[in-house]
Amino acid sequence: MKILLAEDERKLASAIVAFLKSEKYDVDYVEDGNSALSSLETGMYDIAIMDVMMPEMNGFEVVRSARNAGIKTPILILSAKSEVDDKITGLDNGADDYLTKPFQMKELHARLRAIVRRSTNIQDDSIHFADLSLNIENATLSCSTTGHSVRLSEKEFRILEYMIANQGKIMTRDQLAIKIWGFDNEAEYNNVEVYMTFTRKKLHFVGTKVEIKAIRGLGYELRVEHV
Repeated sequence: MKILLAEDERKLASAIVAFLKSEKYDVDYVEDGNSALSSLETGMYDIAIMDVMMPEMNGFEVVRSARNAGIKTPILILSAKSEVDDKITGLDNGADDYLTKPFQMKELHARLRAIVRRSTNIQDDSIHFADLSLNIENATLSCSTTGHSVRLSEKEFRILEYMIANQGKIMTRDQLAIKIWGFDNEAEYNNVEVYMTFTRKKLHFVGTKVEIKAIRGLGYELRVEHV
């Protein structure tokens, strides 16, 4: 899971990043509101953690601008502002949750898990498509039709997680490259097709009818094979 953290207090940001990475999350960190909004516009994040008091644009303004632009990325507001009216402002602007400072990391983690469950329809720590079940805790792919399961590599897991979350949509090669590898890794960028091959082999191994279909000139789509 890829998380955007927008927080201008560097000591706190470093602590949050270290904690989330210890929990196996992929975290990018920005320090101001404009950078936060630009990052959200890429569509590459599964969830954002947003401080309120940031330079250039505060967190409330970032959330409002993101929602007005049709960005649906779940957002958790962090703030020292604990008044009820501040919480109402954050939630009314489109935030999914509001956590006041100071807080414990285990509460932050619990709130993130709750937001993800609501936004991705996770059941029993898994997301589902047709007869497939992808466990987000141990990166295991299971097929209910055959009863077979297999452990996925990090890239295979993130490909299927992204495609299941966007089932019914065609994912372009660029979207997948940015989502899985980020902007700056040109060598990995050219490996999308290679990892698609690996992922297809795992689908074949568990015996599912689900396939990753290449749509010529457009990208890839998760489909149920009809025979």
